[in-house]
Amino acid sequence: MSRSGVPALAAAVCTAAALTVTGCGAGRHTTTTTAPAEAGARPTPTLTPPGTTPPSGSPSALAPAAVPRAGTVPRPLSATNVYAAAARGRLSPTVANVPARVYVPNSQSDSVDVIDQRTFKVIRHFKVGRQPQHVTPSWDLKTLWVSNDLGNTLTAVDPRTSAPIRTVPVRDPYNLYFTPDGRRAIVVAEALQRLDFRDPHTMKLHKSLPVGCKGVDHMDYTADGRKALASCEFSGKLVVVDLRRETVLRYVPLRASAMPQDVKLSPDGRRFFVADMASGGVWIVNARTMARRFETTGKGAHGLYVSRDSRVLYVTNRDEGTISVLGANSGRRLHKWRLPSGASPDMGGVSANGRILWLSGRYDSDVYAVNTRTGRLIRRIMVGQGPHGLSVWPQPGRYSIGHTGIMR
Repeated sequence: MSRSGVPALAAAVCTAAALTVTGCGAGRHTTTTTAPAEAGARPTPTLTPPGTTPPSGSPSALAPAAVPRAGTVPRPLSATNVYAAAARGRLSPTVANVPARVYVPNSQSDSVDVIDQRTFKVIRHFKVGRQPQHVTPSWDLKTLWVSNDLGNTLTAVDPRTSAPIRTVPVRDPYNLYFTPDGRRAIVVAEALQRLDFRDPHTMKLHKSLPVGCKGVDHMDYTADGRKALASCEFSGKLVVVDLRRETVLRYVPLRASAMPQDVKLSPDGRRFFVADMASGGVWIVNARTMARRFETTGKGAHGLYVSRDSRVLYVTNRDEGTISVLGANSGRRLHKWRLPSGASPDMGGVSANGRILWLSGRYDSDVYAVNTRTGRLIRRIMVGQGPHGLSVWPQPGRYSIGHTGIMR
């Protein structure tokens, strides 16, 4: 969604061979249903809706994820599951001792609230720049970056202490991603209609890529890490970007009334899911041909999250307070969960053990903890005003390609 707050690839799958009210304390903690607190790094059985099958190539062992080297795109652990390295139990040694927290950027309070995943309590609150939009894990998993959109800064946070450590001036940082090889950060400068390729540590500008569509804001990458598919919220289209050459390849029209939001690659890498807030559903886009079809989910479809076992995709329908559950590869509708009246589920992520889906309540100054087996609300936690792209940390995976934590 844009800064205004209005509710508003070209590659095939690789084969195995090629292959974020000023001031907020602990607030209210209303328990709706009981469930064990999130234990961060502690692996527990994966709970998923019945009638689904795990993708082939999913890892069964709870081996930790290896630490990759920047410069090349790490080979997938599975030829048929791009999220294999992000399965429960596969915490990288880099984050093995990082405390389990939820980082909530409050866009209208210019602040970040930090929630303890075990106690469901706000344990820290700090000010950042004007209108923070997302909290993004760095490619190397060592830093969390808060995108202060109208403040024209990025705030670096140490996840070991949950404290801000420095502020970097950056133009129009609505969102933040990292190339799969770790060589570049990509600052999504929505208002400036461009993607800024930067040094992933210093954020020094390398190249600005103008984008010929309005409202560029979310993206994901092909399975081979060579191309990005980004949504253009106010143009009703998508844009395909060559990540190696840092150029625009083509535009993909949806419909004139479309407002595309979050983008997520399917586990098998064959298709992209694109949430459409205005149309009330998701576009399912062939990653090779860009052929597309539409699947209705609910009003204000906005955020997309793959379950820890890669079986299902959670779609947040913000304007009706529901969560749709789709097959993560097929896009087939499986379930629809309704949160208590007045909820506005927006963006977030899945806990390390896969048991809790954490979501911001965009219009309610709340964060929701949702049981991923039943869809029932576990806890509703008061935070600052306008909570947006919260990040659940740590998460399993070898490296982060950005947003609120897309792990591979």
